[in-house]
Amino acid sequence: MDTTSLKNDAKKYLMNTYGERDICIIRGSGARVWDSDGREYLDFLSGISVNNLGHCPPFVVQAAKDQCESLIHCSNLYLIKPQIELAKKLVEFSFADKCFFANSGTEAIEGAIKLARLYSRSKYGANRFEIISMKQSFHGRTMGSASATGQKKIQDGFEPMLEGFVFAEFNDIDSVKRLVNEKTCAVIVEPVQGEGGVIPATPEFLRDLRALCDEKDLVLIFDEIQCGLGRTGTNFACEYYKVVPDVMTLAKSLGGGFPIGALLARAPFSEVFSPGKHAHTFGGNPVACAAALAFTTELFDKNVSKNAAEMGKHLMSGLKNLSRKFGFIKEIRGVGLMIGVVLDRPCKEINKRCMENGLLANCTCENVVRILPPLIINRDDCDKALQVLEKVFSLES
Repeated sequence: MDTTSLKNDAKKYLMNTYGERDICIIRGSGARVWDSDGREYLDFLSGISVNNLGHCPPFVVQAAKDQCESLIHCSNLYLIKPQIELAKKLVEFSFADKCFFANSGTEAIEGAIKLARLYSRSKYGANRFEIISMKQSFHGRTMGSASATGQKKIQDGFEPMLEGFVFAEFNDIDSVKRLVNEKTCAVIVEPVQGEGGVIPATPEFLRDLRALCDEKDLVLIFDEIQCGLGRTGTNFACEYYKVVPDVMTLAKSLGGGFPIGALLARAPFSEVFSPGKHAHTFGGNPVACAAALAFTTELFDKNVSKNAAEMGKHLMSGLKNLSRKFGFIKEIRGVGLMIGVVLDRPCKEINKRCMENGLLANCTCENVVRILPPLIINRDDCDKALQVLEKVFSLES
């Protein structure tokens, strides 16, 4: 079926939640994908930080195949071997003591909200339930995670949102402190805001949040769904910042392309849930866990994050050179291979031109070109991407 037919069927049969889409990707390998017309693209979006080890990594493919041949689903009423093995891997390589598995990032956030409220209720009673989030944050699109999201456009039309969320200025500890009261139970923060424009937290801000939560006995939640698992040049963003949260959410790249989310917590927060308090039918599915175990084994054991740090520096240097050439580039910001190119104009058409020239990127916050290449990217491909960006930017001058 050709692309025109696919677009017509998509318009006829799919709800319009993504707007017009110009290409249909049918195959991927490493840092490249091919569309239904046979065109090749260098993928510097990675499925929005999902394909961190590239498309269809052979070890993930083989793990999923092997698991499909033995057990696809049995429910969490029974022990699941790859789920236990994955939990062990995540605990051994992180600050956490225990894990809970969901199907997605937004479900991991829902679990974190429930955990924080349950922890505080057990110690202080029902009146301590309020969670401080950050303006411009993004935590998901279910009602709970959208309520925790500090962007009006995500909430617009779905009001009333879930009660008990207030919003501080990101990177402003005084703004957070002003919101703390007898109702406060937790603080949730992305170490690097992704959908909010690729804005890294300052180390001082996260350290001050940790101290504040220790002082007030608040649950500190790090949302590492987009910025975790090697993206910052360390296995976890909390390692990059050298700040240990109480709870961390993971998803996106965790399954190597398969849908899975995880809620990690250290004691005593890891002991909050008891039987019947939280559950998922498909959470920790055998196939997703087998794929995630293959992904994390490769990521952790082979220190892939080191390449992410090195290539991130190379890309940042090249992008800063472009910013000196093109005055409409206002800022280059990011950590590791999570980079935002801030423009003084909308970037939707710029991203479209990048795609027409064989480079996939993304536009967030209207004027930020978001760059999220696979962590396995090499210097030659970084240079190719920079060449495309220079060509496209030159059309704006």
